[in-house]
Amino acid sequence: MTYFRKRFSIISAIFEALIKPPETVDYPKGALMLPEGFRGALLFDTDQCIGCGLCVRNCPADALHMEKKSRDEYKLIHYPARCAYCGQCEDNCRHGAIYHSNQLVKPTDNPAGLIVVLKEKKEA
Repeated sequence: MTYFRKRFSIISAIFEALIKPPETVDYPKGALMLPEGFRGALLFDTDQCIGCGLCVRNCPADALHMEKKSRDEYKLIHYPARCAYCGQCEDNCRHGAIYHSNQLVKPTDNPAGLIVVLKEKKEA
């Protein structure tokens, strides 16, 4: 009796899998629905940045780097390949200069394209 019960459960699981609609996204034909709170590409407001370095200090993935020559001369660099898009930099920025969008990060096959200079301030 258990032999038939096992066989019947397998057959019913196969029919159920054939009847149910797929649970995956119809990519690339369908629209991609991102969940609320999705942290995508990093956006930066250069006018708000004062070069304090809090975003660099608290980045767990070491995706932000600041080359500082003086208080008024610095360069903020972002490495998207290292970035975990955790939002730590956004949370630590007191001036709202750095934030995440809900856009996907574009792929690249150019290693030089994986380095983004967010702000370069030179002494006037």
